[in-house]
Amino acid sequence: MKRLVVAWAATVLAATGAAVAVLGLLGNGLTGTDSRVLGPAEVRQALATATTRAPAAPAAAPSQTSQGRLIRSAGGNVIASCDGDLVTLRSWSPAQNYSVDEVESGPAREAKVEFEPDEGEEIELTVVCSGGRPVSRTQ
Repeated sequence: MKRLVVAWAATVLAATGAAVAVLGLLGNGLTGTDSRVLGPAEVRQALATATTRAPAAPAAAPSQTSQGRLIRSAGGNVIASCDGDLVTLRSWSPAQNYSVDEVESGPAREAKVEFEPDEGEEIELTVVCSGGRPVSRTQ
């Protein structure tokens, strides 16, 4: 019986050691990431080349992005762009406790998205182009 316990313990230790060794060898290959620590100079270089995040715009205030303009509302946000006087909704995202009920994404003279709350009145966000830029009308 004692031999069986010793043999079992030796097998468990050998299997665990082998698994740790294999995972150590394959860890970077499986995840595709380098796990080395960056030095101070490398951190400064990474920070210098990193893109900065735009500050959050106040509620209902639009901001320009490279893909279009972000328009915020209480029901949710849309990103819209203009081509002449035609507007296109590029993306839309409901706020917490809201869902998207209906979307008319364009391109058209006006595009709409309806944000429906769990309870209460829905918010219809209408976007048009004015001066080549998307602007909102909340109803």
